[in-house]
Amino acid sequence: MCLSHRTRRVPPSLYTRNPMASQSQSSFQALLSLLRYARGYRRRIIAAGSCSIINKLFDIAPEILIGIAIDVVVNKEQSFVAAMGFNTPQQQILALGVLTFFIWAGESIFEYLHLIMWRNLGQVLQADLRQDAYDHVQRLDMAFFESRSSGQLVSIINDDVNQLERFLDGGANNLIQVFVTVVAVGGVFLAISPFIALLAFTPIPIIVWGAFFFLKRANPLYADVREKVGGLASRLANNIGGIATIKSFTAEAQESERLREASDAYVQANRKAIAVSSAFIPVIRMAILAGFLATFTVGGLQALSGELNAGAYGVLVFLTQRLLWPLTNLAQTVDLFERAMASTRRILGVIETPIDVRDEGSHSLPQPVRGEVDFQNVSFEYAAGAGGVENVNLQVKAGSTLALVGATGSGKSTLIKLLLRFYRPRQGSILVDGVPIEQLPLKELRGAIGLVSQDVFLFEGSIRENIAYGRPTASEEEIIAAARTAEAWEFIARLPEGLDTPVGERGVKLSGGQRQRLSLARALLKDPPILVLDEATSAVDNETEAAIQRSLKHIAHGRTVVMIAHRLSTIVHADNIVVVDHGKVVEQGDHRQLLERKGMYWSQWQVQTGGEAEVETVFS
Repeated sequence: MCLSHRTRRVPPSLYTRNPMASQSQSSFQALLSLLRYARGYRRRIIAAGSCSIINKLFDIAPEILIGIAIDVVVNKEQSFVAAMGFNTPQQQILALGVLTFFIWAGESIFEYLHLIMWRNLGQVLQADLRQDAYDHVQRLDMAFFESRSSGQLVSIINDDVNQLERFLDGGANNLIQVFVTVVAVGGVFLAISPFIALLAFTPIPIIVWGAFFFLKRANPLYADVREKVGGLASRLANNIGGIATIKSFTAEAQESERLREASDAYVQANRKAIAVSSAFIPVIRMAILAGFLATFTVGGLQALSGELNAGAYGVLVFLTQRLLWPLTNLAQTVDLFERAMASTRRILGVIETPIDVRDEGSHSLPQPVRGEVDFQNVSFEYAAGAGGVENVNLQVKAGSTLALVGATGSGKSTLIKLLLRFYRPRQGSILVDGVPIEQLPLKELRGAIGLVSQDVFLFEGSIRENIAYGRPTASEEEIIAAARTAEAWEFIARLPEGLDTPVGERGVKLSGGQRQRLSLARALLKDPPILVLDEATSAVDNETEAAIQRSLKHIAHGRTVVMIAHRLSTIVHADNIVVVDHGKVVEQGDHRQLLERKGMYWSQWQVQTGGEAEVETVFS
């Protein structure tokens, strides 16, 4: 009954009910949601629970044996054990001794089993919850990340999951064993003396009421505690990530004070929750005392008057203590339970967050992929009306170079995000080689596009691992070839460890130009038919920009290139230059044609080359 079972958890799609509803769930609703999630572990939960039950039954038995031993000493040949065939008191005591040994051995065995089962279950379940939460987060839309800090997400995926693990390590077993104690001891009491059972169990409704009252009061308090933990984690992650800026502005004292405020807010939230949980304990202790005194005095008087057997009186006194005193720990157990359920609500809230851009495409791109891109009447708005694009019609021929220019926030990068399906257009359609992108699997669509952005992100690891990120199986010759094409090999070869040089967190050990060249090499090794350069040269020095421009002459051959640039000198050779303003295409043509029209492009060109232009027409 207590054997471990290896089972597979239920995929999130099978247990999701009402997305985001878990944020407002009660603790018991959160528990039900957790049990639905963990129903793939049903056998393991039943096995661990069964071991907890058996362990508690063995744990209660010695108190009963002590009462029986008292009966043997008092009544001797007339005792309860004598009726079982043990004639002399000595035989009866020896029989009770043997039985006590096996009971203690059984209790020890099942305590080991329930400890190892609950703890292992906690480990596996928390690992699966973390993995499912992370996997779901990876599939969520970019809008989700724009409305939440990375620190809060890390707090949920790591700290909240660990909080649930702590409950499974001990709290779940405690709740089961309290229930078993009440039922088992209640049965013994009713069998011996229903009247004393009534007196002994009178405090239990008060204890249960106190537990529910505590849960109701503690629910919002612990939700606030978890929120404050997320805010504290967000502050720490933000400050550590921006440590160079903090140092350059000598803002250490200011940021230390901000962290102290976030930490104090967490302490205050915990203090309120602790005040409620601490008040619960004295109330429970007084209720327990009333039940114990009732058994002790009434039972004692009945034993003195001969109404109650002395051994039975001993059993009742010992079992009353066994029944009521463990309930003093109920407050701590319920405290742990409430913290775990607050974490569960946050974890399942992430897992149940709906996905707008779904990976449901079943078509494939025609082979070989030519790289033709067509925007047909595309419109999109960000949440709260924070920019977007409107009625954009663009056609990028296969193998050509398209340049997008315009003011910051005009909608250039939005078009790239829509092409990559980071967002879904409100209207219109985007086609690649004649196939609407929503009909393509995300892996195939994004596999056909290489992105080099202004904000280069390198993963902690070696230069080799970062270049080969899109093709982990690439050979060293292919990695070196991509680095050469991106004009990154020269500086890589000078490093003591070459390709195996660690880049540090986010590439902190490399210069901005070096990171940008590695980003270009990473995209090239992927060998995509469509290459997107999102202001890839705006934050680099002149030497790096010249190197990237030389690389592009080789890269663009036989490949569709979409460039976003503020420096117009980098796009003069583009086949088509599109000027975007306030989400609309206002001009397009090649460099010469746009200069001849003397519109917005011409104005910006005049500014960048030293000519004069009206301020109102200058791109920011």
